Amino acid sequence: MAHYRASDSKREHFRRYLEKTGVVDSLTSGRTLIFILQPSPSRFVKQHLGAVDLTSADTEALKQEVSNLREKCSRLEEENKDLKARLQQYEPASEGGGTAN
Repeated sequence: MAHYRASDSKREHFRRYLEKTGVVDSLTSGRTLIFILQPSPSRFVKQHLGAVDLTSADTEALKQEVSNLREKCSRLEEENKDLKARLQQYEPASEGGGTAN
């Protein structure tokens, strides 16, 4: 229970610090301006805080790239498995512990 109270105390101290330094007032004023000036607050945040606004074409291109990379990864994993199996035919099994992977 003491840990819980210490956490509340730290939270309260931080809240007072934010109020004292004017951060709370600045955030409140900024939020009010967003709602007054912008019909879409989310658009304002995206435009002014660096969020990227992807088009559906961008999204589709990225989905296709992910799909292609997954297929390539799968092919490479299969090739790796095949090459390891072929390598085992030419190398004798190690005695006394095996190999570390």
